[in-house]
Formats: sequence, structure tokens, C-alpha cells
Amino acid sequence: MPLITVPRLGIGTGAHKSFRISFPLSFLLLVTLAFLQTCSASITVYHPKDQTVLSADPAAPTGTNSPGSGNYTGPAAFNPTTLIAPSPPGLDALPTSFGIALSNTPPPGASIMHSGSFFGFSIEMSVVNQVLGTNASVLQVPFLNLMANLQQRAGGVVVRVGGNTQETAALVSNTPNGKMIEKDYGAASNPTDTPPLVFTDQLLYLLANISSLVNVHWHLGVPFNDTSNFRLAIAEQGQAILGNYLIGLQVGNEPDLYGTHGHRPSGYSPSDYVGEFGKLVSAMAADSSIHNQNILIGPSVNTGPWTPEMVWDTGFINNYTSNLAYLSVEHYPSDNCFAQFGIGTPRDPQTMFTHYLNHTAPQALISPYLNSTAYVQTQGKKLLMFETNTASCGGFNGVSDSFGAALWGLDYGMQLAHSNFSGGLFHVGGQNVFYNPFTPPPTNQSTFRRWTIGPIYYSALVMAEALGPGNNTQVVDLQGNTNNIYSPAYAIYDNSTLVRVMLFNYVTDSTGASDLTVALTLTGGQMPASVQVKYLQASSVAQKGNYTWAGQTFGPIFGSDGRLTGTEQIQTILCSSVTGTSTCNIHVPAPGVALVFLSPSYMTETAGGSSKTFSTTVQTRMRNTASVDPEVLATSNGHTGMDGYGELGSTSEGSVTGGAAGVRVGRSRMGMAVAAVGGAVVGGLVVFFGSVMW
Repeated sequence: MPLITVPRLGIGTGAHKSFRISFPLSFLLLVTLAFLQTCSASITVYHPKDQTVLSADPAAPTGTNSPGSGNYTGPAAFNPTTLIAPSPPGLDALPTSFGIALSNTPPPGASIMHSGSFFGFSIEMSVVNQVLGTNASVLQVPFLNLMANLQQRAGGVVVRVGGNTQETAALVSNTPNGKMIEKDYGAASNPTDTPPLVFTDQLLYLLANISSLVNVHWHLGVPFNDTSNFRLAIAEQGQAILGNYLIGLQVGNEPDLYGTHGHRPSGYSPSDYVGEFGKLVSAMAADSSIHNQNILIGPSVNTGPWTPEMVWDTGFINNYTSNLAYLSVEHYPSDNCFAQFGIGTPRDPQTMFTHYLNHTAPQALISPYLNSTAYVQTQGKKLLMFETNTASCGGFNGVSDSFGAALWGLDYGMQLAHSNFSGGLFHVGGQNVFYNPFTPPPTNQSTFRRWTIGPIYYSALVMAEALGPGNNTQVVDLQGNTNNIYSPAYAIYDNSTLVRVMLFNYVTDSTGASDLTVALTLTGGQMPASVQVKYLQASSVAQKGNYTWAGQTFGPIFGSDGRLTGTEQIQTILCSSVTGTSTCNIHVPAPGVALVFLSPSYMTETAGGSSKTFSTTVQTRMRNTASVDPEVLATSNGHTGMDGYGELGSTSEGSVTGGAAGVRVGRSRMGMAVAAVGGAVVGGLVVFFGSVMW
């Protein structure tokens, strides 16, 4: 087998790397080099044309004919179909000029203290290899950028990896095909067709490597389908690999649904669950490899057959207080299971849309838990909304992926905080759902399409900036405009000082007649001479993509690498004094949200840490769509495993400039530094199949 030395293009004069390849491939490379000698630093090894993706799942929900959408047949996450925004309610239903008298210190009814990482994400375990990375050494750059945006504002992010798929998952030393995760679709269960999983410790090292780059803390789950033989490997290795970045282990995912889903006998009760929880506690206590016993999360009820109180009444908290890191519930306001799986009640998205476009929606969603949030405080515990989103079974087309969902998600998050939850995790599924905060493109389109950033991510971004990076933030529902359902308002206090105000307008009205003017005053004091305002905006609650936060956006469907684009726009509003009262008149567009900063020192965009973005070193197919300065490419980590593991290898958009240096890889099969995936081709070098590495 001949040894061929090929110039390491774009790396610098005289830079070479030797590698051994077969004669047919060497001949192909020589021919290709000769053919491309007039090109600018470009080598391309071709492969057969990719398949055209019509649908990632034949059963995935699809759009209907509508203007601009055509007869869409692709995955739900990229469906362009839009709904019709509700008409403006009129001045009688929405007075457009009103005042709010603020208190400089937290009034009675202010929430408990919160951290900026309140609004987090719940990622279905089966899609981790799509969203986070293919293994411990190949990370998704857009995901890193999205988490860095939140860290920059809030100081960190909380992410749960689990869901229905955690319940039957098994940690193994190797999978049949050598991948990090493999699924047995033939043994799928649940109404949501959940496939059993096997996964390797690559998944845990993947999480650890992400946390070495951005401050992400993780919740995992112990499989709970076999309580006679608990599979504790995820707890053992999770603690060993993630260390303090592992903050919780869920015990049972929606156990109140076990009986109806066939996972337990009919009549399975809260006492049965608590008994099985105790068995797990005993098993963990007997396992010398599990060092932190105070890490469990429960009961994670769906609040269907059971209420949380039914679990509290068993003595659950008192009996296991030393094992419980958090208490949890999971709930969605509705479901779209009939459209997805033919079960339940048919629901029309256009009819459902209005249910999400007012302040009553999050209040009603949280109301059943107010007793529990009060009770757990007396027990010295924190309650999490551990999994939620617009609707279970994938959400509603035109609702879950609209600007209306961004308003709803932000209002919901703020209402959770006001109601004394200690965090809310919004679910992320595959490409066959509508509600994702972020979705990668189909694999064979990943070089010419980018990620799709959903409305719920905008909600997370704004809430991170509203709460800031401290752990001493309180939230108050101001019941603005006489508690009008279309114009909620919140005050945010940091260290017992009023720092920010959030004002909503749920109405769509292009005429401007439904825009709000809110007069802010300070009881017993004076407003500052001026305030700064950032706006979350779109033309309509029905709009999909291209929303703006302070003038910046993540673009349309397939339009983002996880970084905001555009010029930031911060409005300065001069306040006036009338009859000795200082007033700041804040404009709130229809639709939109205004975040008011009472001082420039209260702005939190970079308070959580310096700005950080990540770039990529790996591509999944050939398509030269961009170019990058060779000096940038010279510091890139442009290789994956020499054994072709993962069948990925090349440089790509925004090559890594030190972001991967020193990253903990752990026991990766590749034994290489972390690479990152996403973006377009860089530096003119494109090599596929892992056949040639540079």
C-alpha cells in the first residue's frame, strides 16, 4: 500500500500530513488533484447523490394547503403552513393606555428567589445524537451557540436528557452498529411509539464535553421499567463522568400514566410508586459506585389520573427528604395525539390558537399546582415543571411554531417563576414535532441548510435576560391594565431592588390601533430620567420565523447557526415629570413584548459571562457554500477518528479557533479532541466517508 503525502491546504506553508491509503483511492486523489490544480485550495472527493428527504417519518404530521406553503409533505418541524391571527378585540376588551404604579422593593406576593437559568430544556433521549452531537468527539455547534447565548445572559443553562425513552434505556459497553445510541423501533411502546434505546458512555462524555465549553448542568433519569433489577449504570457513570454537572436523576416519568399505557397493572397507585421509589433508594444505597444519594427527582406526575397532593399524602417527601434534590411535575395544556397517533380527541389548530393568546392560559395551566408550590416550601424543597410545551404529542401546526407561542412561552415562564416553581423545562423532540425550541436540518441537507430556531427559544432568551445571572431574582405579576388578559405585566427584582419590567401585548393589529402606551410610575419615589427598552417583535402572532429580539434574529426556517444576526437595537425612553410625578411612557407594539431596564447597569445581556460563539470542523456531505480566511482554518480541529467512526470528516463553517482545545473527551473511541458539527463548507477542503483525514 503506497504512502502518499498530500499538502495540508490552508494550514500554512510547508504543512503536510502523511497517511496510508489504498491504491484505488490514491489514484482517485491524484486525478482529482490534477483536475483541480487551477482551483483555489480545493479538494473534493465525490460520493453518490443524496436521497431527497420527503418525510423523516411517514406518519409525521404534515401541513395543509395554504398560501405560500403548497402541498407540504416534509417533517413537521419545518412546515411553513401558517394560521390566521385573531382579529383585534377592540378598545372595550383592550384599553390601550393605562398606568402601572411600581414598588421599588418587592411587594407582598413576590416570588421566592430565582436564578437566571430558570427556563431550561428537556431533550428526548432518543434525539440526543441529532441535537447535541453524534458522539463525545463530535458536537453540534449550533447547540453550543444557543447555550452560550443563554449562559451569556443567565450564567448557565439547565437541560434534562430523558423523557419516555429513558424508561427502557440501557447503558451498554458497545452498540451493535457502533453508534452512541441505537433504537429498536420494532419494540416501540406507548401511545407515542417510544422505541427502546441502548446507549454507550459516549453519551455521558458528550454531555461532559458540552459542559466543559458552556455552563450546562444536566438532569438524567434512571430506567424505571424493571424495579426488580434496577439498571443503575447511568447513575454510577453519570456521577463519575459528569461530576457536579449532574444535578438530578429522575425516578419515573409520568408514573400516573403507567397503568393506562400498559407499563404497570391497572390500578397502579401513588402508594405503589412511592414503594418502588423506596426500592430504588435502597438499591442506590447498596451501590458503592453511587456517591451522591441526594440527587433524586420525583414524582414527575402528569397530573392526569393523580394529583401531586395524592403523592404528598403518602409521606413521600418526609420519607425520602434526604434523597430528593427536587420535586417535579410534568404537564402540557393540551395534546395533539389524535393527529399524530389516532388516539384521543381531534383538535383543530386554528380553533386552538386563541387559547394560547392571552394571560389566562398560563395562569390556568399553573393554578392546579399553587397548593404544591406553597407546600414544598414548607418542606425546604424546590418544585420543577420538569417537562412541558404547547401540547403533547408534538404540538399544533401553526400554533406551537408561531410567534404566538413565543409570547405564550415567555408569559408561561414568568408565571411559573411568579408562582414559586423553581424552573421550567421545555421539551425538545425530533423533526416530527412542531414545538421544538431548536431543530437541526435533516442529515442529508446539513451542508446547505442550517438549524431552525423555534419561538420557544426566543422565550428562553428573553427570560434569561429578564432574570439575569444572579440567584436573588424575584418576579411579581403586576396584574396590569386591571388584569387584562391581553396585556400582562411583570416586575423583576434583584437583591430586593426593582430592576426590570416586562410588558406584553398579545394582539395582532397592523394598523397600530392596538399598540399600548403604558405609563410607569414609582410609588414613593421617582422614576429615572430615562429607561432602556428591548422589544420582542413580529408582524403577527401567526408569523413563523424571523422574529426579532432587540432588532436581532435567528432567521427563518433552516436559517441559523445558533447566533443572533443583525444590529442590536435598544430604545432609550425619556421620562417626564408631571405635577411632581416622574412617568415613563412605554410603547408596546401589537404584537410584542417590551423589556424595560430601569438603569443601564441593570442590563443583563453580558452579565452572565463574556460573549462566546463556537464554530465547526466537521461536515456531513459535499457542497462548497462558503469560504473562510485560511488563518482561521489554520487553527481548526479539522479531523475526526482515523477509523472512520461516525463517517464524518472535513472542515466546515467557522472552523474551531481554540474552542476545542483542552476539552475533556474521556474514553472516546476516537481518542481525538472534540470536533463540532454544523454550518457550511470552509477553506475549500471537503473530504467524506472518513476515508481521508487531515
